[in-house]
Amino acid sequence: MYIEQLYTNCLAEAAYYIESEGEAAIIDPLRETTPYLEKAKERKTTIKYIFETHFHADFVSGHIDLSKKTKAPIVYGPLANTKYDVINAYDGQEFTIGKIKLKVLHTPGHTPESSCYLLYDEQGKEHAIFTGDTLFVGDVGRPDLLDGVMTREELAGMLYDSLNHKIKSLPDSVVVYPAHGPGSACGKNIGKETFSTIGEQKKLNYALQNQTKEEFIEKVTDGILPPPAYFFEDARINRDGYAPIDEVIANNAIALSPNEFKKELDKGAIILDTRKADDFEKGFIKDSINIGLNGQYAVWVGTLIDIKKPLLLVAEEGKEEEAVLRLARVGYENVLGYLAGGVKTWSEPLDTVTSIHPYEIPAYQKQGFDVLDVRKPGEWSTCHLKNAQFLPLADFPKNLVETDQAGSHIVHCAGGYRSMIAISLMKKAGFTGKLVNVYGGFGEMKKVLADDIVVPESAQFV
Repeated sequence: MYIEQLYTNCLAEAAYYIESEGEAAIIDPLRETTPYLEKAKERKTTIKYIFETHFHADFVSGHIDLSKKTKAPIVYGPLANTKYDVINAYDGQEFTIGKIKLKVLHTPGHTPESSCYLLYDEQGKEHAIFTGDTLFVGDVGRPDLLDGVMTREELAGMLYDSLNHKIKSLPDSVVVYPAHGPGSACGKNIGKETFSTIGEQKKLNYALQNQTKEEFIEKVTDGILPPPAYFFEDARINRDGYAPIDEVIANNAIALSPNEFKKELDKGAIILDTRKADDFEKGFIKDSINIGLNGQYAVWVGTLIDIKKPLLLVAEEGKEEEAVLRLARVGYENVLGYLAGGVKTWSEPLDTVTSIHPYEIPAYQKQGFDVLDVRKPGEWSTCHLKNAQFLPLADFPKNLVETDQAGSHIVHCAGGYRSMIAISLMKKAGFTGKLVNVYGGFGEMKKVLADDIVVPESAQFV
């Protein structure tokens, strides 16, 4: 028996390769099929099944393309109504891979069709469970993605039953392999590890403690941030089907001359500049939105840009196809092309951003600059700079309404990636005042501005 977690940091997503006696299964694959096909070829195995834990909302799965290329059937649990051929397994149904078995556990709650897959080893012992978005390390899947169909309270109640009747009863030694790790918006506060055990989660996970259903529902639904708008479109795509990824890349990764690029821009397309913040600040096309490939690129695109809007890409040379592929992972397929040769081919004046070091902040404040913190609520509540204004990036641009567009602002996040995104959005929104980024973000600010850091009594300074 061989198990490998294939983790993608950009999406905080875990797919799984499981193998026994020359047969393999893939669980929750990403959009591209190459990693799984190459893994099977490398290990001289045949992919026998493709298992899906649910209709993913945060990425487009590669199950359909992989099935076409391998002839392996797609397996969902009960209640998964698709527009393509799948095996709708019943609760308790078992699938054999070599000398091991995967048993379907229908665990509704995150979504109605959500299912986990319990793996039995060669000796028939319960070895691991692939929990999808039902159970994470330190958290559980959000129950609010069916607004208008089922309430979050109804789904949370189903999740309580699933956890208590299907998950908590498993042996403590069973390994927990979830679909997501830290940074995913599919949970409220997922732990740092990407796998655990049932025993550890029964001790540490708030959702697996002894509590009434009413108490559980209150805890699970409290403090859930609104889901990114693209979640609902991705879930639909995963349910209904999509174009092959090879076609998407061929249609989207098109080199455009500066004149062709400008013509599409004049028609209303959005410029997405995928370079690193340090490169973007030195020169970019006016109104570009900077979301770098070096961070959680696809997640922030999905959070901040309408999935239906046409996109024009600016990328580091050689990174254009990667930029297109990673957009396709979250269902963004309306890319008109990329600027051939990058910004150096652009004849019109470029815009720039000034960045400063944390020790310069007090001097800028004396000149009338205020400080905007664009981190997440959990980061802000742990500690923040005195007199800073909290404007979480995930809520841009609606939370900018009361911010002085002509004022001077120092913008920071934890390290500098999100603050440059924020500044690019502020410029595009019409801010005319001076906007300054902070090198190293709050991580460096804490070192040199310790006396000005506010630590709430309920938080621990880290």
